Amino acid sequence: MKPSEHGGLPVVWVESASTPPTALGFRPWAVLWEFLYKTWVIAELEARKLRHDPTELFTRAVQPALWLLIFGQVFARVRAIPTGDLSYLDFMAPGILAQSVLFIAIFYGISVIWERDLGVLHKIMASPAPRAALVSGKALSAGIRGLTQAVIIYALAAILGVGLNWQPQALLGVTVAVILGAANFSLFSLIIACLVKTRERFMGIGQVLTMPLFFASNAIYPIAVMPDWLQVLARVNPLTYIVDALRALMLSNGAPTFPLGVDFAVMSATTLILVIVAARLYPRVIV
Repeated sequence: MKPSEHGGLPVVWVESASTPPTALGFRPWAVLWEFLYKTWVIAELEARKLRHDPTELFTRAVQPALWLLIFGQVFARVRAIPTGDLSYLDFMAPGILAQSVLFIAIFYGISVIWERDLGVLHKIMASPAPRAALVSGKALSAGIRGLTQAVIIYALAAILGVGLNWQPQALLGVTVAVILGAANFSLFSLIIACLVKTRERFMGIGQVLTMPLFFASNAIYPIAVMPDWLQVLARVNPLTYIVDALRALMLSNGAPTFPLGVDFAVMSATTLILVIVAARLYPRVIV
C-alpha cells in the first residue's frame, strides 16, 4: 500500500508483468518459477487435447506392437543378430520404445501449422509468455504423450516375458529419458515446421527423416555389427543415446554402451540447443 499523492486514500501497488525488474528488484528464482509455470501451462493446454481425441495414442501404439510381436519374436528365433547376454526381444524392447517416441514427436510440428491456419497461433504469439516457454511447453507435452506409449510398451514387454527393471530409480530414469527424447524430436519438428511452413512439405520431410534416424541407431542391432560409416552416423544420432539410456534402465540385466552420464548429457545439451533455435524461429511460422 502506498499513499496517493493527490489524496489521502491509499492505493494498491500491483506488481504487473510489465513492471521493470529494476522497480521490483531482480529475483532470479522468481523469473525461473514464472518461466516454468508458463511452460507447464502450455504443456497442459497441449496435453488436454488427448482427452478430446485419445484414439491417437492407440493408433500410434499399433506399429511398435507389430515390431515387438512379429519382428522381435521372429528374429529372436533366428538369432541372426548377436546381442550378448540379452535375448533379442529384451535387446529390442527399449529400441521400440525409443522408436515410438520418435514417431510421435517427429510429426509434432504439424500442430503448429494447423494452429496458424486456424488463427490460434496468432493469439498465442500475442501473449506475454516468452517464446522459449512456448516451445518448451510444446516439447513437454510431447514428452507426456511419449510416456503414454511407454506404459503400453511396458505392458506388451511384460506379457512377452522381457526382463524389465521395476526398481523406482530405474522407472524414474526411463521417465526422464522418454521426456527428453520426445522433447528433442518435437523441437526438431517445430524447427522444420517454422522453416517449411506448409503441411505438405512438412509431412514429406518428416517421412524422409524417420527411417534414417531409426535405422542409423542402435535400436534393433548393436553398433558393433554396423559398418564403419554407419557407426559414425550412429554416434552422432541423438536416438542412439536415448536407446542406450533406455536399454540400461529398462532392462533388469541391461548395460549401456556409453556411460549413462554421457547419454543424459547429450540428450540435455541437444534439448537446450534446440529450445534456443526453436524459440528464435518460432515467430517465423506466421510470417
